Amino acid sequence: MKTRGSYFDLIDQTYYFPQDGFDLENGNLFFHNMSLKFIIDKYGTPLKITYLPKIGEQIKRIRNLFSKAIKTHGYKGQYKYCYCTKSCHFSFVVKEALQYGVQLETSSAYDLDIVRELYEEGTISKDLMIINNGYKSDLYLKKIKMIQDLGFKNCITVLDSMNELDRLLDVVKNDTVNIGIRMAIDEEPQSAYYTSRLGIRPSEIVKFYNEKIKNNPRVNLELFHFFVDSGIKDNLYYWGVYQKALGVYAELKKQCESLHILDLGGGLPIRNNLGFEYDYKYIVNELVRGITETCVNEEIDEPDIITEFGKYTVGESGAVIFKVVEAKQQNDTELWYLIDNSLMTTIPDSWGICEKFILLPVNKWDRPYARVNIGGITCDHADYYNTEDLNQQVFLPRVSPDDPEPLYIGFFHTGAYQDSLSGYGGIKHCLIPSPKHVVIDRDDNGQIVDYLFNEEQSPDDMLRILGYNRK
Repeated sequence: MKTRGSYFDLIDQTYYFPQDGFDLENGNLFFHNMSLKFIIDKYGTPLKITYLPKIGEQIKRIRNLFSKAIKTHGYKGQYKYCYCTKSCHFSFVVKEALQYGVQLETSSAYDLDIVRELYEEGTISKDLMIINNGYKSDLYLKKIKMIQDLGFKNCITVLDSMNELDRLLDVVKNDTVNIGIRMAIDEEPQSAYYTSRLGIRPSEIVKFYNEKIKNNPRVNLELFHFFVDSGIKDNLYYWGVYQKALGVYAELKKQCESLHILDLGGGLPIRNNLGFEYDYKYIVNELVRGITETCVNEEIDEPDIITEFGKYTVGESGAVIFKVVEAKQQNDTELWYLIDNSLMTTIPDSWGICEKFILLPVNKWDRPYARVNIGGITCDHADYYNTEDLNQQVFLPRVSPDDPEPLYIGFFHTGAYQDSLSGYGGIKHCLIPSPKHVVIDRDDNGQIVDYLFNEEQSPDDMLRILGYNRK
């Protein structure tokens, strides 16, 4: 296995390997102690994988870190883990997260149809906290009323703009509503605009509360929210927004006794390369320490803390496996590996925002390696992947036309957003089908349990959407 100049040799001298989630056995890659070669032999490629146990591991890790930080600082508020459904709406993902006592955050009207479905089938109770974020369309407001009419008393509608309050009250009629306020933030310096379009300007929040909420018996302000799109990072930008939000929260809390929840916006990062480093314990401790100090200095009660983790919850549970169908040496320096699907349509973040994922071969680790470009089978120039997050180049085992077995490659930690952004099951560029999707769990004895959630998208599926084959 340790052949000089082999792909294994490259990885072994570059990273700590094996590492959490990745290992080798008999020259083949294992993902979360699961043989990918076994799954490929059983189902074929292209193939999407969701490994459910990873979701619970992520939730338990962060909940444990917050519990320790709260104990360390003598914090009097509670911590609540909220799952953002927009990161992955699949039923098996949402239900897996709910098994670990998470609350739910929604972003649009149809999210609340999911909530209703979960309630009617007995998966959730009316005690579940539902945080309604996002722009409130007329339909979204009607669905919020629907959830309240079902008896969900812990439903909190977070105002994204000041006019949403009057529109909400018009829809719920004579009922009272629990609301939150989202603070607009200044974007990062390299952003194309200065202030987020989302939320209410900090300078207007207290005035808005006093004029529209304070003396309105139908409105109960419970939550203050801010969101940093780039996530919770240990840099001056994040901590600057964080401190500003704490200041506005403290000012608002002094005016509003019912305010008791601080919703920390921005997700935690996930591993997108084998050299990933992030001190989750330090970050969580700093978050709790900062809120504690602000509350002591301002002489206000510590709020309950809510985090809205979507990508962190589900991202590392996902993988996409492709087969290399052809190797093309196009000039002296560029070797192309063509895969049996499309990167643009299956992992759209790799194309749309140049997101990097962990890329590893499933087999042939004992082969010499080469620098390659990976190309999808659409006719689009942009359907390629040729830079890694750390190395700026992609290296994979060399292949030969005489190989008895093809090379299989995997993009890992793709579990968040890729399905919704690609329009899973819909129309794709060049009519490239959505790949088959396999869900993997473990039974009470720790044994792998796998099932096919969806076959590869069929021609009839696409033709029906396009208006052909309507019989």
